[in-house]
Amino acid sequence: MVREKSSGRYRSRDSIGGDRAGRSGSSRDSIDGSMAALSGQGGKLEASHSESGKRSRTAITAVTAPLQKNEEVTAEIVGLTHDGEGVGRVDGFTLFIRGALPGEKVRVKVTKLKKTYGYAHLLEHVETSSDRTSPICAIYKECGGCQLQHYSYEGQLAWKRRHVVENLQRIGKLKVAGEPAAGHGAEGGQPAGRGSEVGQAAERDSADGVIVHPTIGMADPWRYRNKAAVPVGISGSGTEDAGLIAGFYARGTHRIIDMDDCHIQHSRNDEVISIVKEIARELRIAPYDERTRTGLLRHVMVRIGVVSDEVMIVLVTNGKRIPRKPEWIEKLRAAIPNLKSIVQNVNERDTNAIFGDETSVLWGSEVIYDELDGIRFAISARSFYQVNPAQTIALYRKAVEYAELTGKERVIDAYCGIGTISLFLARHAGHVYGVEIVPEAIEDAKRNAALNGMDNATFETGPAEVVIPRWRQEGVEADVIVVDPPRKGCDSALLDTILAMRPERVVYVSCNPSTLARDLRILEDGGYRTVEVTPVDMFPQTVHVECVVRICRVDT
Repeated sequence: MVREKSSGRYRSRDSIGGDRAGRSGSSRDSIDGSMAALSGQGGKLEASHSESGKRSRTAITAVTAPLQKNEEVTAEIVGLTHDGEGVGRVDGFTLFIRGALPGEKVRVKVTKLKKTYGYAHLLEHVETSSDRTSPICAIYKECGGCQLQHYSYEGQLAWKRRHVVENLQRIGKLKVAGEPAAGHGAEGGQPAGRGSEVGQAAERDSADGVIVHPTIGMADPWRYRNKAAVPVGISGSGTEDAGLIAGFYARGTHRIIDMDDCHIQHSRNDEVISIVKEIARELRIAPYDERTRTGLLRHVMVRIGVVSDEVMIVLVTNGKRIPRKPEWIEKLRAAIPNLKSIVQNVNERDTNAIFGDETSVLWGSEVIYDELDGIRFAISARSFYQVNPAQTIALYRKAVEYAELTGKERVIDAYCGIGTISLFLARHAGHVYGVEIVPEAIEDAKRNAALNGMDNATFETGPAEVVIPRWRQEGVEADVIVVDPPRKGCDSALLDTILAMRPERVVYVSCNPSTLARDLRILEDGGYRTVEVTPVDMFPQTVHVECVVRICRVDT
């Protein structure tokens, strides 16, 4: 599930764990972005973007669908959409084809047609990409959690870099070193081009545009997630076989696929969820039925400390009363080693959101502990804490590198959450000031600073665009500002604040290349230069990619 929350950091940013369709954005965004990326191939399509970053209506120049619904045709795949569908071309007409990869030629059946694009079902491969691989997950074709298991990992990393480059060029209007100008290639094109080769070329040509480095990947891109949140429902509703199931939503639906083994989850997550399901069935706990809004258990969330091995279970319920609660607690404690916390969250609303407003500890501690690069963190049920610890360390180390700290600087962390990036920075800075709109997150950040004996970090609750100007009035002049916003990108008022404060450097950590590109354009127009970008693969086997960006004031 993609991270998004009000303006705070108690939100999810990943693609697994309860998102309705397991997708990164709307199909309309995907279509417009892909059509725009294809605008240079044949001069058929163009797309523009408003300053807010929302895609405007695609402008069409003399394109007529040459196909009929249910027609079988052969398509050449020239790229991927941002949600992983193949972008196919048939006589200049665009078809979106799930499961197809760049460089392939496929036989498809047209299933849906619009004026300027359509959808097709993959029937067979005429020519197969060398990057195609067999998914290891038995339910991959049904589940909406992963989108790229059929793509070699090397291919995924190359595509993610290409996806970032396309957004920087098309939305940010930025020149990228070693790359052709925007419009001379498809989104996710380069069927054979490897990210490392392109990245090395870019480094040799750094004076000629923004350097986009190769994507930082994982040595083993499986079993990386330290958190699972699965919806609970009923199988065979209304029949004798009706029973509790829990897993992930089928792609594009609210139908739950029962799951006991997810290959991107840490194995302990799978074990704990299976135990919770087994005990719930044994105690005849009623699963939630979203059609009738009856039943008790809506979601199960599990957090594990990868270093500490501590476990937290969160039961999201449709009501406060839990039948046979003492038995459930005792059975969970007996069955799960190193269980430290059992938490209940009450959500009685008719909503897609996992959590309600009321959270209480049923047993144990309100937090578990874990470490990132030697820094200890207390993690509560609602804390935002990155789900891939190994890649989080790579991401944050790169952010510290781009901040260019000598031990004297004042640094502002404008979306500080529970203080993860702040404390990484505090080890190398003179003082770090963190601001976050969610009060609970700030309390966690203060606790984490104390836990690590760091007295050079100050945290305050409030909107960054309000708190930071006040800090400035109180004499706090930032040498570096770090931002790590949700998918919607930086608030426009925060960007105005950054331009008014004019720090020497800005480090932007992004989970959405399109809003990143939009914000970089604003900073560039305000007197800053985008120097280099490093994509980091936080979510292997999915379409999501994070970036760290080094931005410098032009007069420095």
